[in-house]
Amino acid sequence: MALGAKMVNFGGWEMPLAYGSQIEEHLAVRSGAGMFDVSHMLIVDIEGPDARRFLRYLLANDVARLTEPGRALYSCMLNPEGGVIDDLIVYAQGPDKFRLVVNAACADKDIAWMDRVQEVLSAQISIAPRRDLAMIAVQGPHAHAKFWAAQAVAVFDRPRPSPFSSFQHEGLMVARTGYTGEDGYEIIGAADRIVSLWRDLIVQGVRPCGLGARDTLRIEAGMNLYGQDMDEFTQPAEAALAWTVSRQDPQRDYIGRAAVTGFTLTRELVGLKLLERGVMRAHMPVRTAAAADKNAGDGVVTSGTMSPTLGVSIGFARLPAGQAIGSIVEVEMRGKWLPARVCTLPFVRHGKVVDTAPR
Repeated sequence: MALGAKMVNFGGWEMPLAYGSQIEEHLAVRSGAGMFDVSHMLIVDIEGPDARRFLRYLLANDVARLTEPGRALYSCMLNPEGGVIDDLIVYAQGPDKFRLVVNAACADKDIAWMDRVQEVLSAQISIAPRRDLAMIAVQGPHAHAKFWAAQAVAVFDRPRPSPFSSFQHEGLMVARTGYTGEDGYEIIGAADRIVSLWRDLIVQGVRPCGLGARDTLRIEAGMNLYGQDMDEFTQPAEAALAWTVSRQDPQRDYIGRAAVTGFTLTRELVGLKLLERGVMRAHMPVRTAAAADKNAGDGVVTSGTMSPTLGVSIGFARLPAGQAIGSIVEVEMRGKWLPARVCTLPFVRHGKVVDTAPR
């Protein structure tokens, strides 16, 4: 509030929408460094002799891949029908100790689901929601240098973990992960320590950013938002997340395995780039050339925005499977059908526009 943030309710939390110009915040992350308070997300520590067995059954991706402390994995947590209960990141902290970061809006149902699975497996583990911890994300091409400058650590002493890994530093867990398509860190620690770090980063010129910039950044980066781009009725393959379902171990059983293994894809998530003026938003109907009902369409926009980097409206849409990249569809906007080009994702990677569709 002291920084002039415009606050909104987000999943039961009072969150900053922007601290001033949303576009300037977006561009600061793409060209320099910005930071987000993401303490609304729930951190869950899982520990015990059955922790690895429990997570191998709970998650569609396989924590067996986390062979050493510090490594991280993105995964969906599925229901028996293969629908996405939540998407999350899991960090290995030891042979029998893991840390999960789950979405704020899903926190209560996630914990209830984990408790239920623990009971079914009779797993010897503890499941500890860590409401005592806070979290910020420092993102952008200068994030690494700015973070260590705020720590007053000499250049030659600055560790830089590989992507999707973490390390411990003076009571902080520092992970090279993010939700912007840029390099950077997500940092977890005690609330007072995180507040102090936030202030030190401001001194180093890191720009505070709100939910608005976080949304435009993640759409440009082709990253899903739970509740918009997927939910409990959406299979990973329908949300361009089939790659998160590990099939390396054919003997591993996990919740939802039978459903995803026997699934036939009929609709898929693709990128769209609007070819006329306007801004795509979630729930707008989309029609393809093969749409039977030309008035209603046969697809829908799940996320949409005006891209500060591309200067046009971009978004995701769930369409009948098999739409050719580069083909033209139409989006209904205030009673008019406007043309849009089907694209691959992401639109932007590490600050550079990706050639998303042939012309």
